[in-house]
Amino acid sequence: MLQRLNEPATLAMARISRELAAKGLDVISLSLGEPDFDTPYFIKEAAKKAIDDNYSHYPPLNGYAEVREAISRKFKRDNGLEYSAEQIVVSTGAKQSIANAILAIINPGDEVIIPAPFWVSYEEQVKMAGGTPIIIPTRVEDNFKLSAEKLESAITKNTRMLIYSSPCNPSGSVYSEEELHRLAAVLTKHKNILVISDEIYELINFSGEHASMAALPGMYENTITINGVSKGFAMTGWRIGYIGAPLWIAKACTKMQGQFTSAPTGIAQMAAKAAVEADPSSVSRMVEAFKRRRNLVLEKLSAIDRIKFNRPEGAFYVFPDVSAYYGCSSGEYTISNSSDLTNYLLATEYVACVNGEAFGDNNCIRLAYATSEDKILEAVTRIHRALDKLR
Repeated sequence: MLQRLNEPATLAMARISRELAAKGLDVISLSLGEPDFDTPYFIKEAAKKAIDDNYSHYPPLNGYAEVREAISRKFKRDNGLEYSAEQIVVSTGAKQSIANAILAIINPGDEVIIPAPFWVSYEEQVKMAGGTPIIIPTRVEDNFKLSAEKLESAITKNTRMLIYSSPCNPSGSVYSEEELHRLAAVLTKHKNILVISDEIYELINFSGEHASMAALPGMYENTITINGVSKGFAMTGWRIGYIGAPLWIAKACTKMQGQFTSAPTGIAQMAAKAAVEADPSSVSRMVEAFKRRRNLVLEKLSAIDRIKFNRPEGAFYVFPDVSAYYGCSSGEYTISNSSDLTNYLLATEYVACVNGEAFGDNNCIRLAYATSEDKILEAVTRIHRALDKLR
């Protein structure tokens, strides 16, 4: 089984970048999806208080009741979703939340529909459960979104699940409520299909609108809503994610978690409680900074003739189509795919980004703009210079 799994390309490129930087090379990393902001002060204070209040013992398997109650209120306030505390499971990051759900539900032979591009771990976690990933390509011209027609055509008698993210990693695309309604119209005809709606980037949304699949008519009982505090509150290292789901799924995920990790640390849970209880406007400064950076990246990319890209409405990624450079060469480097191109950029200009193959679309590469504007400007300048050398 382990031989079927691949190292996450995002983490692999981040590791290589650190190794090169340790050798004194001027590497600019656009590879890792981590906000460059520090965790807000009020959240850190809540963690300090949790230490003083002795949240240092084993927590309940699904998380402290007071934390799950706070998440329940957040779901109602922000998403119009009525999840009781018993329907919520707090985990060691949204990655574990997704893994819990997949491992608890998917059996060998089950098919799982995943629109591409997708977050790197979806496909691997489905494989780990013995399921069969059914990848549906999307196009940059369609803003990398799954259509109802493509969804319908991919469904078979073995289809058990759909997994998608909005805002999307890696494309930054955001599904509108109308677009989700069209997908839901297909899904409600197939009551055996469950949906994992990955909403970890909910707060980093430039369109001003976030829609949750579970809030649509007929979808509540078939949807697992994934969220967490890592991205929106700059809390990646705190490792707190959570689900809201039908009770039977929440219980199954709790059982799964009990055999792997138990609950995350109580100190991090209390920090997350402070985050979800806060008004979302408390992180608007970060969101505005990401929006400025997005605009900066798009402006600079628009000067490069042979690439295509959509206009991301959320997250902090751009996913340009660079396939026009395939078949081109510069010196000892020949570009045949996205991996060749990212290796070329790293070797010649010390810019680290992630190949699109890892996200299910070999025509593209992912650039994360979760870094300073100065570094973004320099990185895209280097990318432009490297691409201009390809003939």
